[in-house]
Amino acid sequence: MGCASAKRICIWVKLRILIKNKNMKKLIFILSGISILIFVISCKDSWLEEYPPHLVTTETLFTNLEGFESGLNGLYALVRGEREGKDGSSENLRADISMLGTDNIVPNTRGGIGFIALTWDTRNVSTDSNLSSIFLWLYKIVNAANTIINQAETRKDVDWGTDEKTIEINKNRVIAEAKALRAWAYRHLTYCWGDVPLNMEESTGSTIKTDWERSSVSKVRNLMKEDWLFSEKYLDVEPSKPGKISKGAVQHYLSELYLTIGKPDSSLIFANKCINTPNYKLITKRYGVRATKPGVAFMDMFYDGNSNREQGNSEALWVWQWEYNVIGGGGSIMRRYHSSTGPHAQIAISGIQPLAFTVERGGRGIGREQPTKWAINLYEAKDDRGSNYAIRKYYILKTAGENSPGPADKLPPGYKYGDTIKLKWDKDLTGLTNISIKDYPYIRKYDFALPEIIDLSQTYNDQVYLRLAETYLLKAEAQLKLADINGATETINIVRRRSNASEISASNMSLDFILDERSRELIGEEHRRYTLLRTNKWLERVKKYNFRGGQTANARDTLYPIPQVVIDANLTKRMPQNPGFN
Repeated sequence: MGCASAKRICIWVKLRILIKNKNMKKLIFILSGISILIFVISCKDSWLEEYPPHLVTTETLFTNLEGFESGLNGLYALVRGEREGKDGSSENLRADISMLGTDNIVPNTRGGIGFIALTWDTRNVSTDSNLSSIFLWLYKIVNAANTIINQAETRKDVDWGTDEKTIEINKNRVIAEAKALRAWAYRHLTYCWGDVPLNMEESTGSTIKTDWERSSVSKVRNLMKEDWLFSEKYLDVEPSKPGKISKGAVQHYLSELYLTIGKPDSSLIFANKCINTPNYKLITKRYGVRATKPGVAFMDMFYDGNSNREQGNSEALWVWQWEYNVIGGGGSIMRRYHSSTGPHAQIAISGIQPLAFTVERGGRGIGREQPTKWAINLYEAKDDRGSNYAIRKYYILKTAGENSPGPADKLPPGYKYGDTIKLKWDKDLTGLTNISIKDYPYIRKYDFALPEIIDLSQTYNDQVYLRLAETYLLKAEAQLKLADINGATETINIVRRRSNASEISASNMSLDFILDERSRELIGEEHRRYTLLRTNKWLERVKKYNFRGGQTANARDTLYPIPQVVIDANLTKRMPQNPGFN
């Protein structure tokens, strides 16, 4: 590493000493774009050694395609943090900021964003640590992406390949992935906080700032549009490795973005681009690891061994990867939050908790969030998406042989093996208490357990993150806005036929019907809060269908407050707060 780089890093360290407040230090460096790909060891003169073998820096890492792939791997690892616990723990699911406290999913107990979604009026505050943690995580993604983009665009000494064509393909694909993920992070930021600081620079000693300004949502979304348009041009329909974002995913996000900014004609163009790609098809028949077992085609794509495109999942646009006991493999906590089969969340009958942890039941869960009564009752009886395969509504008591490799269920007085334990949703989940409701249905899209270690808190299966059915629903919304009612009706029916739901007529078509259909199809998957904000329906539908915290929400809660630590870290320029917050 050169002398200039060593001096820059020493300046960073010295500057940190000058700033007394620990939280303020952290914010300044994250907002200033300090790359996660640079590891500061010390400021000794030995740093002036050219390319020391023990030190990873931008100068040593980004010299060839392999180095850029390593940088992208780190970037994807940050992105997957949405479905992992806050700061690497098994608690406080980041995804809740976009899914919980809506018309279809409510907190089942306090925890993480659940605190806010139960009591919007008192807990949606700028000092909430969950909000600040998520805000900073998203800027880490932005900053890591900026480093990759800048290095790829400006360095002249990179070994991209052996010939001119390969060089151009590899370079543009790397930039396209980083830009797609940067736009993905800003999507979260704009929906959650509105106007936010816009950073497109790589971190260097000269880019440390304490005078950030909040850029308008329209300006940030214009960058998102530019990023995704570039990515759409250079990404592959079939990514080179599982876990990477695809061309179809970017087309999907462009379709959503154009709806968000009021351009349904452009939205329709990109939805059709994705839908009409021959490689992408809805799953309409049973396939894969459970094809010979009882089930429904709709759920096959969520099972371990079926999620990836190379495993037969033609509907997947983006699949996130996890692996147990592998360095960098990570684990998701989606099942932990959704499933209620666990020692602290399981139903009890006559003082006995009857249900063993099993692979079929998805292992151990804590049940921190559940579907609303309204969401469960949206389904027709014959709709596969509302069946017990998709939403747990009952259990069958089983023997050890039936539960293998798990133990036999414990029999409460008066029960025998083969009996059914029915869950209840005749009443809405209500109230603001810390009591978890234990005999209530839950979403099964994240059921997964390792047979040899059934009671792990995290899950390690690959998970569908974005799929074609949602693109169809974006298309229907664009068609509705363009007054193509018959077209929107047929688009919705394509999705409904797959799950054996009855077909609808043009007289059924409305924005509210599309939102209902999105819940039926995507509950527990889509960023439901963002969908409702985009359609100006969040507050209306939260008040109408959410009785476990929704009644405490007001208009100001369509945004989260800018974290106070971010405002405090902006030492030389006042950063305004969102309306309605102190």
